Amino acid sequence: MSNRTIFLVDDDEAIRHSASFMLRHAGFLVKTFPDGMTFLEQVSADNEGCILLDVRMPGMDGLAVQNALNQRGVKMPVIVLTGHGDVPVAVEAMKRGAIEFLEKPYEKQTLVSAIENAFEQLETQSADDRRSKDAQAKLTALTPREKEVLECLVDGLTNKGIAQALSISPRTVEIHRAHMMEKLDADSLSSALRLAFVAGLGSE
Repeated sequence: MSNRTIFLVDDDEAIRHSASFMLRHAGFLVKTFPDGMTFLEQVSADNEGCILLDVRMPGMDGLAVQNALNQRGVKMPVIVLTGHGDVPVAVEAMKRGAIEFLEKPYEKQTLVSAIENAFEQLETQSADDRRSKDAQAKLTALTPREKEVLECLVDGLTNKGIAQALSISPRTVEIHRAHMMEKLDADSLSSALRLAFVAGLGSE
C-alpha cells in the first residue's frame, strides 16, 4: 500500500517520541498527537492510514475518541494501546471496531506486525469494496424482470419455481435468465450467484 501513515495518539511524550522514532525506521510516515481532541481536530474521513490509540488519556479517553471516529465515518483501522490491567477497556474498544490491542510496554516487532496486519486488512477491504461496486454496476444493466429472476435464483428457486413465483411461463424465465447471464458476463449459474452475493443480493 502506498500510504503507510501512522496516526499515533498518546499523552505520554516519551512513548510518542520512542514509538515514532521506531516506526519511522521501519518505513512508516508517523504523525503524533498529545491527546484525543487535538487528533480529532485534524483527522477526517478522507485520511488514510492506521491509528495507534492510547486508551488512558486525560480529558478524552481512547473509547471516546473511537466513538467520535465512528460517528464521522473514519474507517482507518485502530490499534489500541493499553496499560497493564486495562484488558476490559481493550475488549470494549474491540467491540467498537478496534482490530487489535497491545499492552505496554510492547516489543518493536509486535507493534510492527500489528500495523502490517492492519494495512493488509485495509488492502483486502479496499479490494472487496471495489469488487462490490463493480458487481453492483453490472446489476444496473439488468431489467427489473431480469433482476427478479436473479433474486429468485439467489433464493434457490428452480426455473419452474421462478415461473410460479413471478406468474410467468418457464420458457419466459429461460429467456430472461439467458439475457441476465449474458449481461452479467456469467458463464455458469455459480458465477452469476457469486456476482449477486458480492453485490449484496441475498444478504438481508
